[in-house]
Amino acid sequence: MNWILLIIGGLFEVGFAACLGKVKETTGWESKLWFIGFLICLAISMAFLIKASKTLPIGTAYAVWTGIGAVGTVLVGIFYFNEPATFWRVFFLSTLIFSIVGLKFVTN
Repeated sequence: MNWILLIIGGLFEVGFAACLGKVKETTGWESKLWFIGFLICLAISMAFLIKASKTLPIGTAYAVWTGIGAVGTVLVGIFYFNEPATFWRVFFLSTLIFSIVGLKFVTN
């Protein structure tokens, strides 16, 4: 169950990073609303990380949480913010995914 909470927390990390990207692109009230979304996603993400780390090793939980956030944020950048999907970006993103999965398998 805590692995699921950790994954959900990682997805909310992607949410707060995406909101931050939108804050940068917008102005006025729209920017403020995206910033509020950032704060909400940040709080939820941290809450899930705290809950999951009560039973999972903190090093593993934090690495998986940030890894999910990093992978998801790069994918949002590629698909939503039109960032380049070069061979090396995709290659290193793949190695990050394999590392996250590996940590899951070697952690009790």
